[in-house]
Amino acid sequence: MSRSYLPRLVDDQLTRGLRSAGAVVLEGPKACGKTTTAGEQAASVVRLDTSPQLRAAALADPSVLLAGETPHLIDEWQMVPDVWNAVRHAVDDRQASGQFILTGSATPTEDVTRHTAAGRFARIRMMPMSLFEQKQSTGTVSLESLFNGDPSSNAGPEMDLTGVAELLCRGGWPGNVL
Repeated sequence: MSRSYLPRLVDDQLTRGLRSAGAVVLEGPKACGKTTTAGEQAASVVRLDTSPQLRAAALADPSVLLAGETPHLIDEWQMVPDVWNAVRHAVDDRQASGQFILTGSATPTEDVTRHTAAGRFARIRMMPMSLFEQKQSTGTVSLESLFNGDPSSNAGPEMDLTGVAELLCRGGWPGNVL
């Protein structure tokens, strides 16, 4: 892991997804850390938002995006929507798990030519960083346990109202946390 990377709760999900499927689609809002998180586990990366020439070549032949050590991250895949089917075919041909990670901040419109990729792709939904991921909580109290009726305790660090307000206003966007 890179020095400034704060581990995410989806790291384990991504690892499991790569073990169980040929490709993993990491979805979520812009700036929540999808590319950085995927890059921590990827062996090679292609970023479609950085090169108009690469996008043009990929629009003509999406298979140009498939070369690279696996797992191979294709960032902003939706800029070349045909890469979806190219990845699906590569997964079928290679018959191996952990081949690709697809990340993108937008979902392309539905296309009848885009296969569902059922059984080939694992989907993971990523959200902004939790207070636990930001190292602002011990994780001893969870919403799940509260909803299950488990008693809570104030085992975490003391924080005044101003500190709580600052955390709420900052949110869990990695660019604001690091």
